[in-house]
Amino acid sequence: MELESRYLAYALSTIISRSLPDVRDGLKPVHRRILFAMRALHLDPGAGFKKSARVVGDVIGKFHPHGDQAAYEAMVRLAQAFAVRYPLVDGQGNFGNIDGDGAAAMRYTEARLTKVAQTLLEDLDQETVSLVPTYDGSLEEPTVLPARFPNLLANGSTGIAVGMSTAIPPHNVGEILTAALLLVRKPEATVEELMACVPGPDFPTGGVLVADRAEVREAYETGRGSLRLRARWEVEKLQRGGWRLVITEIPYQVPKARLIERIAQLIVERKSPFLADVRDESDERLRIVLEPKGRQIEPEKVMAYLFKNTDLEVRVPVNLNVVTAEARPEVLSLKGLLRAWLDHRFQINVRRSRHELERIGERLHQLAAFLTAHLNIDAVIAIIKEHDDPAPVLMARFGLDAGQAEAVLNLRLRALRRLEELAIRKEMVEKEARAELLRALLADDRQMWVVIQQEIQKTRREFADARRTELGGVPLEIDLRPEELIQREPQSVVLSLKGWVKALKGHDADLGRQRFKGDDGLLMQINAFSNDTVTFVTGSGRIYSTLVDRLPSGKGFGDPLTVIFEIEGGDVVQWVLVVESDREYFVATRLGQGFRLKGSDLVANQRSGKQVFALGTDDQILSIRPVEGALVGSICRGRRLLVCRVDEFPVLSRGKGVRIQRLHGSEALVDVITFSAETGFVLDSGKRSRQVIDLERWFGARGSRGGMLPHGFLGGAVFQGSGVSPDLAGRGLTGDLGLDAEDPGG
Repeated sequence: MELESRYLAYALSTIISRSLPDVRDGLKPVHRRILFAMRALHLDPGAGFKKSARVVGDVIGKFHPHGDQAAYEAMVRLAQAFAVRYPLVDGQGNFGNIDGDGAAAMRYTEARLTKVAQTLLEDLDQETVSLVPTYDGSLEEPTVLPARFPNLLANGSTGIAVGMSTAIPPHNVGEILTAALLLVRKPEATVEELMACVPGPDFPTGGVLVADRAEVREAYETGRGSLRLRARWEVEKLQRGGWRLVITEIPYQVPKARLIERIAQLIVERKSPFLADVRDESDERLRIVLEPKGRQIEPEKVMAYLFKNTDLEVRVPVNLNVVTAEARPEVLSLKGLLRAWLDHRFQINVRRSRHELERIGERLHQLAAFLTAHLNIDAVIAIIKEHDDPAPVLMARFGLDAGQAEAVLNLRLRALRRLEELAIRKEMVEKEARAELLRALLADDRQMWVVIQQEIQKTRREFADARRTELGGVPLEIDLRPEELIQREPQSVVLSLKGWVKALKGHDADLGRQRFKGDDGLLMQINAFSNDTVTFVTGSGRIYSTLVDRLPSGKGFGDPLTVIFEIEGGDVVQWVLVVESDREYFVATRLGQGFRLKGSDLVANQRSGKQVFALGTDDQILSIRPVEGALVGSICRGRRLLVCRVDEFPVLSRGKGVRIQRLHGSEALVDVITFSAETGFVLDSGKRSRQVIDLERWFGARGSRGGMLPHGFLGGAVFQGSGVSPDLAGRGLTGDLGLDAEDPGG
């Protein structure tokens, strides 16, 4: 129980006194104490600067007994124009930058208050807020600031407490005050109506808010949500049809240096092969230049890829969790935040009016004594000259009280000659008129709200500025892979017998002039394009993938596959194909197993590859080809042809598959093809070919034996266009043909 109670006390202290902002002035205790200490040092906007170390010393010595570095970092953030929408501290010196660099040491920088901070502190000396003793009881500090400026929504706030957090984005103060005026005139206004004035956050670094209005409304109504913020960019035209991309604004709280480093990393790792270079040309204005590799690439597609893979687009959390006037953490809506600030301003005006009314009463009381003294000046002077203690005599003679008598006695001789009855009576009339007005305000809430409206309008005239963040709406989503943004150039992928690979320009490249290392020679050559993904399949059933553009050029011998990929020793590549991720493929093995799989499953994203095919000791891949129709045709060495439906085979991401055709003894499959019933297939024996449309003779269920090949093809046949040589398919068929006893002639 003791541990529980102490942890609860710690949690409440963290929530109330450290991490969450007050809904009334939008400040955490450390920020409030910094501003209060700077006010005590008379660091007004028109005054000179003082060393930051002096401010921090007063803050931690008088009000905030924590680390000096933590207090300095809090003050630095209030001075950073890229961190807060309306800075509260005017800094002189190095206060950090948007690159993410920190500020100089506090002994080198100087600071003073801004006009915005001055409005937060305004009327603090008129008993508008309560004062409490500081941590050591030697001084007093305010529990909250009067806050004529709506700081919470204007500058936002972030913080993490025990079991809760806050994330309030900054807004445009002109829009906030317009919404506040609407709420004063129409207290029953909905969040939807307030959004006509406040359409969304307005970040100090600008950018484009790409969020649906319904998404923003939900965040403002519930107090929780997440909004997408993108960088602002433009296409800069160059000579001869060239162009480049220029980033002019980046998302809020994204360090520019880290962003550029990430883009450069994508270029170095060849994960963004459509970009040639990235440069930082920023001065007073932000400017990041992206150089494309070619003119044919669409800028929108380049940016769509960068938005997805870098911090050029970020998610901005919205969590309107604040400490209310009752010192209770609560998640409020946009209307709740505005209502709380307006109620605070109402209380400030009430307390200020009462304080002014008391001061006026005291002054009128004092003026009445001055008027009496003026009308009886000679008698007053005589009493003062004749008595050692003239106060009781004055009180008895003129009916004054102790305070009035003391005020008369404190008058200087110079002031006595300036006392004029008309001046005194004029001031009394003015004070009484002002007192009457204040009494009317305190008696009628509607009149008080009129005064508050005038204050809001005054604040809007002083601080309203143009919106920086563009409201872009929901963009058209473009889902791209890097290979889609590379210029599509024809290339030939060449694989040698010893596993060396290279890419030559053009299709069906002339290999006569190509040299191979030592006694090495050509194993296979396939046509592809520079932005294609090529996959290598080894005898163990493991796959390795890369972009054709990333293969070594054909000027030399190329590189061993074991250098490009982490291939285990003894594992040999047996199949190479160009993969289209959005297509479906049919896989068949020599021993008659087959299944379907998606193209995306034929791509390995790591150098170590991935295991896809479960092959037996004597088995190997026979065919991996895109599905071209609804039927599958297979031929075995027993001269049997089977046609079945593709949908009889499961779609797997890896595995062994199911039986395609029933084989006898040591039979193996010769060729497999997928086709449509309308086009049929063409059989090729090497000497003759035949178009087959009538499939009934060979049609059967998956795993059945099938029918004999047509007469004229008993020596062996393959499917024309499958890539298998008829000579290879017929090799070995002159021996054991594996004829069925039931059908010896076929």
